[in-house]
Amino acid sequence: MRVGTIVRVPLHGRRVRGWVVADGVEPEAELDRILPLTKVVSAGPPADVVALCEWAAWRYAGPVSALLGAASPPNVVAVGPEPELEAAVFPPVALPDVVARARERPRSVLAWPPAVDRRELVLGLLATEGSTIVVVPAPGRAPLLVRQLEREGRRAVVLGSERPAAERSAMWDRARAGACVVVGGRLAVFAPVPDLAAVVVLDEGDEALKEERAPAWNARELAVERAARAGARVTLVSPAPTVDARELAGDASLRPARPLERSGWPVVEVVDPRDEPPGRALLTTRLTTALQDMLASRTGRAVCVLNRRGRARLLVCGNCGELARCERCGAAVTEGVRTSGPEGGAGYPGPERGSHVTVTGLVCARCGETRPRVCLVCHDTRLRGRRIGVTRLAEELGALLPRARVVEVGAGDDAPPVDAQVLVGTEAVLHRAPPQPPVVLCAFLEFDQELLATRYRAAEQALWLLVRAARMVGPRAGPGRVLVQTRLPDHEVLVAARRADPTVVGDAERPRRQALAFPPFGGLAEVSGEAAAVLAACAELAARPALTVLGPSGTPPRALLQAATVDRLCDELDAVDLSPARAHGRLRVEVDPLRV
Repeated sequence: MRVGTIVRVPLHGRRVRGWVVADGVEPEAELDRILPLTKVVSAGPPADVVALCEWAAWRYAGPVSALLGAASPPNVVAVGPEPELEAAVFPPVALPDVVARARERPRSVLAWPPAVDRRELVLGLLATEGSTIVVVPAPGRAPLLVRQLEREGRRAVVLGSERPAAERSAMWDRARAGACVVVGGRLAVFAPVPDLAAVVVLDEGDEALKEERAPAWNARELAVERAARAGARVTLVSPAPTVDARELAGDASLRPARPLERSGWPVVEVVDPRDEPPGRALLTTRLTTALQDMLASRTGRAVCVLNRRGRARLLVCGNCGELARCERCGAAVTEGVRTSGPEGGAGYPGPERGSHVTVTGLVCARCGETRPRVCLVCHDTRLRGRRIGVTRLAEELGALLPRARVVEVGAGDDAPPVDAQVLVGTEAVLHRAPPQPPVVLCAFLEFDQELLATRYRAAEQALWLLVRAARMVGPRAGPGRVLVQTRLPDHEVLVAARRADPTVVGDAERPRRQALAFPPFGGLAEVSGEAAAVLAACAELAARPALTVLGPSGTPPRALLQAATVDRLCDELDAVDLSPARAHGRLRVEVDPLRV
């Protein structure tokens, strides 16, 4: 038994699992009151990973047990002597200049174009001796990298939450022998390698690197902290480096040669709807022409992105101009619909060829009230849609392109059919579009809502949507292109995409973050949960002079905490006892929230 071993102990009449977090300590209680361990259950994380979990529990204001659980094998791994350490030395290979410079620095961020293969880049960043951890947020990209590593004679260990528990446990046990390359999602940062020499984080700005459950830790920060503790080299790779990554790396921001960088971004075409004739709404002349050209060429498919679900967010009376609102609570109402097959009769062609959609009335999303499709003021039935959603967009595209199969794609839907020529959805469609046939047109129909979103990371998140689109349509020399409809054609996000220069966004974001004292230039946390618990927590936190409490507000209520630095914020949260507030109900504290 050693630090990290999973054991079973008696606690209040039960036998529960726990982790050994220290050894050789002086007990605080009398010896006759200390109970013996009931059983040694399984091998657990090594001592350095246990220390990393304790740091992460402080950094993200959560229980250390949740982090130790993430760092442990899902199944039992036999406890025995330390596995014999393996060794392997790989000769250095010829490297591009930018990769060679990254290998010389203990910490760096590397801007790599989205449509350029990264496998050779990763091979160049691997350590010649010892183990390397490669964090890949997208599980679908890991198998290609693993096969490339095996062809190069490397021993790859795949740690991913999507794999069966037995396989993950076997891979975890294999990693303890060292001399390997660990590839996986955010859990890979906890890999129990004893000889860590390098860490590579791909797509460091991807939101998949942040855990959704409390404590909401970010694998990028944990990778940097673990590399610093082990004296290992860490490289953060991203098509669009975030302000946080550039601050973590200091002055070590690297970019490839300009010809390679430019060729790795597709052609980005910006369309200003203000130049369109009245009544065009989202289906501009340029978008219509691009879709028709794509269908005529028969070279691939198109993807249309609109981050609004449903048919229409707002309905306006065609007679008096009043908004359609709920007569009970006053909220905006939407159309209720029913989809049927060709025999439905009363509907009109829907997003699937041969299906029909029938409008059944008006529905309030807030209170659930339903009523006929009439205006409350003048009782007119002519209601027009404003700010239409993806369902209505799919219907209109189906009418515009009668010979094409237009399919709406949702986050929880099955894979879209192979013969679908136009896929319509929220940003989830960028994840769910099949690779074949290839996407030759990716259109964002209303990009202003991304550029002007009331989130402090809105610019970075908008650029990341263009990165995903760039990976779908391919490099500049290919047939694919990205079309963006916006009334802000000179916004720094669009300038960065057109110039193939992602640093434009970071250079514009940095002074704004500094002025607002938002991360990484200040500490920020969000408090959410049940109303009574949030109010009690805010009252307790407001008594700390180093914390500024904004709120709570909204339904359900949320509040923001700010401090001069993230270390000060974490110290204050560590010192406050929120258990009385949690007695009122569910309470969640998230440090460095991504979408506020």
